Amino acid sequence: MKELSKGSLGASIYDRVAQDLVRGKLRPNQKITIRELAGALGTSSTPVRDAVQRLLQDQALEQRSVRDVRVPVLTVEQYLELSRIRAELEGLAAGCAAERAGARDVARLARITEQHEDAIAGGHATRAAGHNQRFHFALAEIAGMPVLLAILHRLWLRMGPLIAGYYAHAHQDMTQQHRAVIAACEAGDPAAARAAMRADIETAREGIIAYIGTLRT
Repeated sequence: MKELSKGSLGASIYDRVAQDLVRGKLRPNQKITIRELAGALGTSSTPVRDAVQRLLQDQALEQRSVRDVRVPVLTVEQYLELSRIRAELEGLAAGCAAERAGARDVARLARITEQHEDAIAGGHATRAAGHNQRFHFALAEIAGMPVLLAILHRLWLRMGPLIAGYYAHAHQDMTQQHRAVIAACEAGDPAAARAAMRADIETAREGIIAYIGTLRT
């Protein structure tokens, strides 16, 4: 990580770690140490500790003991609840994006998907997971729904590490439904965009549940 500039260090560190969680650079059960984070970010322990406390309150991290802070391992029940919420909200985002998307928006989604596919082909699971997240958030941006985007960010604080870990083990086509969303946006078909996004989330459930099982054995 690059060193942070002076300023609101606590907020900057929170944003940096939150982004790493959302994009899956941190994985379930990974240990987070304040000393290592402070060293990597070129700052003292105090603002790092403040940021970690905020992430604990957000349930994005969990404290197992005084010196043991980790990325949580979701239970199957927790995952299913979050997945069902995502299917509703991200389906809404996709449908609204299809109503508003112009040629530049469609080109943006296609570009992200191409980068996503290149990362998969190159065996870069974390990079692929990051492009996956960018695609999902881009739909809420294109839809012009900042409140929904903020809600999705909080959901992905908990889901990002799990999705990225699953990516490292998945063998299915990870962009098929993204291509369907893009086609629906190009055609101005909100129902098709909504259905494709729901399918994208729902078809991964079996594999993600199996991945959770490997983390809890």
